[in-house]
Amino acid sequence: MAFFFLKDPCGIICLLITYSSIIYADYVVLAEIVVPQHGDSISGCLHVVVFNALLFLLFYSHVKAMLTDPGYVPFPEIAVDFSETRRSSRKKNLNDDDWTVCRQCELFRPPRSHHCRVCRRCVRKMDHHCPWINNCVGERNQKYFILFLFYTGLSCLHALILIATSWSDPIPDQNESQKTYHRIRLIALIVICLLFCLFVISVLYDQFYSICYDVTAIEIGTKREGKSTKMKKQLLIETFGTGSYLKWFFPCSSTHLAQDYRIDYNV
Repeated sequence: MAFFFLKDPCGIICLLITYSSIIYADYVVLAEIVVPQHGDSISGCLHVVVFNALLFLLFYSHVKAMLTDPGYVPFPEIAVDFSETRRSSRKKNLNDDDWTVCRQCELFRPPRSHHCRVCRRCVRKMDHHCPWINNCVGERNQKYFILFLFYTGLSCLHALILIATSWSDPIPDQNESQKTYHRIRLIALIVICLLFCLFVISVLYDQFYSICYDVTAIEIGTKREGKSTKMKKQLLIETFGTGSYLKWFFPCSSTHLAQDYRIDYNV
């Protein structure tokens, strides 16, 4: 599988914010909460293992969502003139099942493909461009994007629970200055977790609405609601892949059931 990295300044800044937040959260949870208050107890070991497992799955899901081809429509090996095709398409009303020609990159593209101004490519079943993964969310990486959101939410929830249960328990052998800086670091993590939780809840709702009603964010914005007659279970399988449902929760490659369009430039 080919990997792609977009050199977009906004996306790179969001990337740095994301990874800095992961490192900071791991430091505060381990150095400020678990180790001082749980030590090498069984509960302390469990918190270390669970929290770092969540962070690893968060990180790996983000990397997969960022580097995976979201469903770029391939360029033809030979330049093709679609000017006549574009002129004829303007004279008739096209529906969502029609192939179209992109005005920006001169591609004959499958139904529900859209051009991304940031990536400068046409993406199959494009939902939106997300700077937080520095990539488009399309039919080939939507699973990884959702898992990134899911594990971000679980990591934030775990951190908030640890902070809440340890807030009133002072760390031994700390002076007033150390206690103040300790609280400041905890408050900073609370703010980070709450902001990411709000982001996750909002975007996860949009993603599952998009899947269950077979409509992308772009189609909602252009008031083209989904007309799919497929069962919601089938739509979920198309996104998360076939096989065991347990694989849905891991950022591993899955066999997708999305329609595999063969692009024929003999038009």
